Amino acid sequence: MKLVRVYTGEDNESHLDIMDQIELDYVERDGTRTAVAGVTGAQFGLRKEGAFTDFHNAPRRQYVMYLTASVEIGLGDGSTHVMEPGDVLLAEDKSGRGHTSRVIKGGMCAIVRIEP
Repeated sequence: MKLVRVYTGEDNESHLDIMDQIELDYVERDGTRTAVAGVTGAQFGLRKEGAFTDFHNAPRRQYVMYLTASVEIGLGDGSTHVMEPGDVLLAEDKSGRGHTSRVIKGGMCAIVRIEP
């Protein structure tokens, strides 16, 4: 499992920060849980294999948890990163050019809204 943050840089392009689960700050329950994060809602989304969404921004700060889907995230510089089941995307690129997404393997995602 990895946590990937997509954010807008000073160049107005989306960039990625990639963390492994061991890098999280485990502060509760004898060091086995992170602190509670406030959220405003959650939903499930079915991602259909082959679907492509051209450059777009995150509609709000949100987590996308890849349950069974595999999705390739594309950046303006041509680089890509594949999100696999168990990975979590923290989408924060609400401005700028945004990122693309291509569904490699269809399946479910859970979307957890941090902002309304």
